[in-house]
Amino acid sequence: MTPQTPSPLSAFAVDVPDALLARLRRGDAAAFEQVYRRFERPVFTLALRVCGDREQAADVLQDTMLKAFDRIGDFRGGGAAAGDAPYWAWLRRIAVNEALMALRRRRTGAIDEGFDGFDALDPVDDHTPPPPAAADAAALQRALEALPATTRTVLWLYHAEGYTHKEIATLMQRTPSFSKSQLARGGRRLRALLDPAASDPAASDPAASDSVVREAAHG
Repeated sequence: MTPQTPSPLSAFAVDVPDALLARLRRGDAAAFEQVYRRFERPVFTLALRVCGDREQAADVLQDTMLKAFDRIGDFRGGGAAAGDAPYWAWLRRIAVNEALMALRRRRTGAIDEGFDGFDALDPVDDHTPPPPAAADAAALQRALEALPATTRTVLWLYHAEGYTHKEIATLMQRTPSFSKSQLARGGRRLRALLDPAASDPAASDPAASDSVVREAAHG
């Protein structure tokens, strides 16, 4: 049996003290500013990877943080002991939804196009490793931008944010098989873009390749 790859630590995984959340619930502007500063970078990075446009990513950042502030009453905040997700996971879900909506607004049908002939019904390797480490952040950025928006989004949500295929399918209104297909084929294409000489999955070192998208998330 293939060992389960540990879920990556999301850049969103930032602790928010209960006292700060209590102030946020009371509408404290200073508390909002503190929370904004904690999540500004991960929200912008995720939006940039999904949308592929810095101006649109900035809009997603603003919309996400304002919506999270307006809807703070919807956050249950009971913690793991109560079976509730932490604040950062709740806010991340808002950010993903905002980014996907922005992408749809910009390109009607963007979630359905640009697969370069990829067939979601083809057999896929559910354990396809992440691509090998890029030579630098600019190389990774160029490689990600060369991918279709949908493929790039699946790669980012799976490798950088640790979402499961089932969760990605729910977010993108697709099926787990669709997510698996995009991950496998998109991973192979990204590896080829970063290192054409080592594009064969068997030629890459899983231990070394596990860092590439995570580095982009935290870099």
